[in-house]
Amino acid sequence: MTRIALAGISHETNTYCAGFTAKADFYAYRGAKMLGTTGQESDVGGAVDACQRLGCEAVPILFASTQPSGTIERAAYEDFKQEILDGLATAGPLDGCVLLLHGAGVVDGIADLEGDLAAAVRDLLGNVPITASFDLHGNLTQHMADQLNGVFVCHHYPHIDMHQRAAEAVQAVHDMVNSGRRGRCVLLRLPMLLPTTTTYEGVGEEMLERLLWHEVEGGGIDLSWCHGFPYTDVEHVGSFVIASFYEEHGETAIAHAQAFADELWQARERFRVHSLDADEAVAAAQAEQSYPVVIHETSDNCGGGTPGDGTHLLRGMLEAGLGSDACFAFLVDPATAAQAHDAGVGADIDIVLGGKTDHLHGKPLHARAYVKALHDGRVVMQHLFKGTPLNLGPMARLVIDDMDVVVASRRSQTFDQEPFLAVGIDVMKYKYVALKSSNHFRAGFQHLAGAIVTADTPGLTTHKIEVFPRQNTARRLWPLHDNAQFPEP
Repeated sequence: MTRIALAGISHETNTYCAGFTAKADFYAYRGAKMLGTTGQESDVGGAVDACQRLGCEAVPILFASTQPSGTIERAAYEDFKQEILDGLATAGPLDGCVLLLHGAGVVDGIADLEGDLAAAVRDLLGNVPITASFDLHGNLTQHMADQLNGVFVCHHYPHIDMHQRAAEAVQAVHDMVNSGRRGRCVLLRLPMLLPTTTTYEGVGEEMLERLLWHEVEGGGIDLSWCHGFPYTDVEHVGSFVIASFYEEHGETAIAHAQAFADELWQARERFRVHSLDADEAVAAAQAEQSYPVVIHETSDNCGGGTPGDGTHLLRGMLEAGLGSDACFAFLVDPATAAQAHDAGVGADIDIVLGGKTDHLHGKPLHARAYVKALHDGRVVMQHLFKGTPLNLGPMARLVIDDMDVVVASRRSQTFDQEPFLAVGIDVMKYKYVALKSSNHFRAGFQHLAGAIVTADTPGLTTHKIEVFPRQNTARRLWPLHDNAQFPEP
C-alpha cells in the first residue's frame, strides 16, 4: 500500500500586526485527530479522504495552524518544523508526502516559511514525490516551488475548494509513485498588490475562467493563480502564476502560464476598488430596495489579522438609526461577552464595547445594552469548510438602540449564518445584516443577500493598500507605482 505522509504549518502572517504569534496561539492536529477530519471540507480532511479513496495509507504527522496574526516567533516555528521532520524520519518507509500550507507564512528571521519548510522536508525525504496545497492568498517563491513536484493553490475565494485541491495534491503523489515520474514547478511573479477579490463575480470570476482554460490547453499537472497577500512586508510580495508539469509538457505548460500572467497584468486596472467609509456604506445600503442588504466590513477582517473589535461600522449604523431593522454579528470583545454572561439574560448593562486593541479600528462604544441571549460559541460551519467545528468562545446577543449586536470572545470572521442562529437571529427577518469579513462570508450569504455593500473603514485589511509602508522591498509594485513593469526589469 502506498504510504503518503500528511504534514503542514499554515499561517497567514500580517506583518503589520503588533506583536508576535507564539506557539501557544496555534492549534495542532496529530495522529488520530488528523485522520478524524475525514468528511470535513478542509485541506486536512480533503487529503485524508483522498488517501482513503485511492487506497493509500495516510500517515499523519502534524498540522499546526492559527488565526491570521503577526509574525511567528522563531522558536515556535522551529519547534513545529522539527516535530514534522522527526515525525517523517520515524514514520517508516514513505512513498510520498503532501504538505498542507498557506503561502503567506512569515517567521522572525525567515521571510519564506513555506520555502524553508519544504526545503527541509525535501532534504530529509530525497526524491520521493512531494506536493503541496495552498491558500490563494500566498506570497510564493521559486525556491519553494523548486522543492515540490506539484503546487495546488485553491481556485476560489471564498475558499470553497480547499479540500478538493488538497485531494488533487494527494492524487498527484499517487500518480507519480505509480508512474515513477516526477513533476516540476515554475513560478511567475507579477508586481501586483491585489485587493481582496472574490472569484464569485466580476474580474475575479472572469480571470479564474481564463486560468482554467489555460490549464486544460497547457496540458500540465496543474496551473494555479495565487492572488498574493498584500498585508505583509516581504521582498517577494506580489501575485503569482504557478505551473506544475511533467517534462514532456513543460514548454506548452509554461507558455500558457506566461499567457495567463500577461492577461492578469493587462487586466490590473479592473482590480481597483472604490472604498466606502462607514457613513457612505450605510447610505448605500439604505438606497437598496432588495433585502436583506449585507454590509461587510472588509477592513476589520480577522481572517487577515485584524482584531475584530473595530467600531467604525457599528457606530455608523447606530448613528443612522437603523434600529430593529438591523443586526450585526459579530464584534470580538471577550470582556463584554463575559459581562453579559455574568449579568444573565434579561439584564440591562452599561458596556464599553470594542476598540480595546488599538486606535486604528475605532474608539470604544459606550452604550446601555439589554442582554437578549447567551451562547457558548461552539458552532459547526455549514458552507465554507463545511462540517468543521468553530469555537467563538462565550457569545452574547445584545440589544443597543433596538439593534441586535452579537459579541463573541474569540477572533474569527463571520463565515455563515451560524453565529446569528446560535443566539436566535434569523437574518432573513432584517433589512440590514452587518458582519466582518472580506469575501469568505459570500459562501454563506451570497445566495441570501438582496444586495451586498462593502464598508472599507480604517483597519489592517483595508483595500487602501497604499497606506502600508514597504521597508523590505525596493521593487516597483502596482498600484503603488504607475511605472511598475511586467516582466520586471
